[in-house]
Amino acid sequence: MKPARNGPCPCGSGRKYKQCCGRPVAADLPSPQLAELVRLLESGQAAEAEAQAAVRLESEPQSGPLWKLVSVARLRQGKDALEALSRAASLLPDDPEAQANLGSELRSRGQWEAALASLRRSLTLNPRNPDALLEAAEVQRALGRLPEALLLLQWALPLAPQRIEIHNNLGNLLLALGRPAEAVACYRRALQLQPTHAQVLANLANALRESGQLDEALACCQRALELDPQLALAHNNLGLLRGVRGERTAALQSFRAALQAQPVYPEALFNLGTVLHELGAPHDALAAYEQGIAQAPTRAEGHEYLGRTLLELRRPAEATASFTRALELRPHHPGTLTGLAAALRAQRRHADAEQACRQALERAPEHPEALSLLGEILADHGRFEEAESLLRRALAADPHYVPPYAHLAANRRLTRDDGAWLGGVQELLRRPLTLSERIHLQFVLGKYHDDIEEYDQAFAAYREAHELSKQLAAPYQPERMQRLVERVIALHRALPATGPARGEPPVLIIGMPRSGTSLVEQILASHPGVYGAGEVRFWDAAFGRLRTANEAGADLAPLLATIAQEYLAALGAGAPAAALRMTDKMPANFLYAGLIAAALPGARFIHVVRDPLDTCLSVYCQNFLNAAPYAHDLEWLAHFYTQYRRLMAYWRDSLPPDSLLEVPYEGLVSDPEQWTRRMLEFIGLPWDPRCLEFHRTERVVITASKWQVRQRLHAGAVGRWRHYERHLEALRPLAAAPADSAA
Repeated sequence: MKPARNGPCPCGSGRKYKQCCGRPVAADLPSPQLAELVRLLESGQAAEAEAQAAVRLESEPQSGPLWKLVSVARLRQGKDALEALSRAASLLPDDPEAQANLGSELRSRGQWEAALASLRRSLTLNPRNPDALLEAAEVQRALGRLPEALLLLQWALPLAPQRIEIHNNLGNLLLALGRPAEAVACYRRALQLQPTHAQVLANLANALRESGQLDEALACCQRALELDPQLALAHNNLGLLRGVRGERTAALQSFRAALQAQPVYPEALFNLGTVLHELGAPHDALAAYEQGIAQAPTRAEGHEYLGRTLLELRRPAEATASFTRALELRPHHPGTLTGLAAALRAQRRHADAEQACRQALERAPEHPEALSLLGEILADHGRFEEAESLLRRALAADPHYVPPYAHLAANRRLTRDDGAWLGGVQELLRRPLTLSERIHLQFVLGKYHDDIEEYDQAFAAYREAHELSKQLAAPYQPERMQRLVERVIALHRALPATGPARGEPPVLIIGMPRSGTSLVEQILASHPGVYGAGEVRFWDAAFGRLRTANEAGADLAPLLATIAQEYLAALGAGAPAAALRMTDKMPANFLYAGLIAAALPGARFIHVVRDPLDTCLSVYCQNFLNAAPYAHDLEWLAHFYTQYRRLMAYWRDSLPPDSLLEVPYEGLVSDPEQWTRRMLEFIGLPWDPRCLEFHRTERVVITASKWQVRQRLHAGAVGRWRHYERHLEALRPLAAAPADSAA
């Protein structure tokens, strides 16, 4: 981002002038002995100067001026000069130029602390050297010490007010410090010195973009590219501008043009990854981030971007490693700490997640992301009032930050008194947003209208959210779902006969999403003998392993035993020693019930069944972040539900006797004690009245039902579909089909 003041050195070395002939070399060399060497160097005969100096060094190995001349001669030839620079600096400890030369070379190698030490020595000897001040400022910036870098440039400016790079670098630092208006003024002063400086024009465009002056920013980018069509910086900044304007496809083109002009450009790769991420291509974004990290492995932001994408791809352990690496490179960074907290939360490391959030807030007390995530973590624990206070602080810190609006809506019932909240959502929807942000807001707008019983407006918002989601995710493929069901059934038939039960069997709570699985786990986990593990992501990968082994003709019995051990370890991570039963409430395990029973003889399955229209409507009203593409269309939903029903019918006929209990959601709501007693008896535990006080149980719940499961049971959600009846024609065949068994 820094303009080249001098361009290539006219001596033909291939280096920049500032690093070559622009660097004072031998003004202090004794004369006449070394005059000929200096003459050779200044006339462009660097190789001859080096050769003659090397001869002289054989008899004068401790000559600092000779080593200084050799170092610059080697630099002008593009050779490694570090040893000569180090010898010169060591032999000339009071020569500010020798110290600055070494510092400059160390900076170019990324040896930041060593470079800073040399540059400080130089500035102690000569504090009025603008070149050394510029170099030291660059090092401080690379180390993340932006205020220190800013101070150095402010010292340099009165010493060389006509130096474009000082004005430009000041602008860069002010922009990095979140002071875009001051950055604009710096770039404008640089352009007064040279109006056709394409690089400064590109930087000015960036500052204008951050100041909200998008039209002038676009004009500056276009002018920079007219002056230099291959200027990668201008293409990159044009991509950033197009992204802000919502022109994400055009932004992709700009970032790719930047990379074509300059293939080694980690910032453009990171920006490319961000746009790909926003366009719903996280795997492509991942590849861009990895390539950027390969080019700049010490850039902390690249590791943070990678961590956030891995987290979205449901790879939280890998995301944790990326965030940890970013923190090693940039300790205590609030945004990275918050990303780490999110990854830890996804792994149910709740205390560690809360600690990381609080560390972020120690560094930045009003950091909106950290405030919002800490609010969600407290809501996971049922501390909704504290959570709301934090979420409102997050909105006060940044009214344009989307997540707190969604979290506030999810953690309680909204009313017409929430006008300020509604106004904030509506104002945001008028702004340029990422596609995922717009989807979030449409879902919460639907929740608001549903809560205040404006059902047509609610459905319109949900429908808009799903239409937008279709742009972000691959469409649901009905034939693919049918093939999956057939493959699961075929694999189940190929599994070996199961042996006797091993240890206490796990309890798997299965069913459609939004059917009541969270409620059932909350009831059971209120029993002192039950540990509720939440949703354990395991069996999708296990199915893939078993299918691959079966297709290869392998003996599946040893693999089943291994998978069983791995699953029990994952399920029991964090379980107290007193736990007699462990539950896994991953609803989608309905796909693999027979496989689980084969791996874990004696496993118990509680299948929660809810009215199909209520179930599908609840799925449609929930933002699953593209984890359930079938939810984006009512016809897709109906097809998925039909396949779910088909597979459950197969499991009823195939699972071991007495291993499956079907619990009707409506029956549980109307007679909780009867069905709770039946569930406890089914899993072999005695009655405990605390199960009926499940809403008081203190435990972590991170599903979308975290608020609902902490309310007393009521029948308000039974028959909810009738409010939306005229919108649900595509679901009607589900109600006409034979009812799901729940005896």
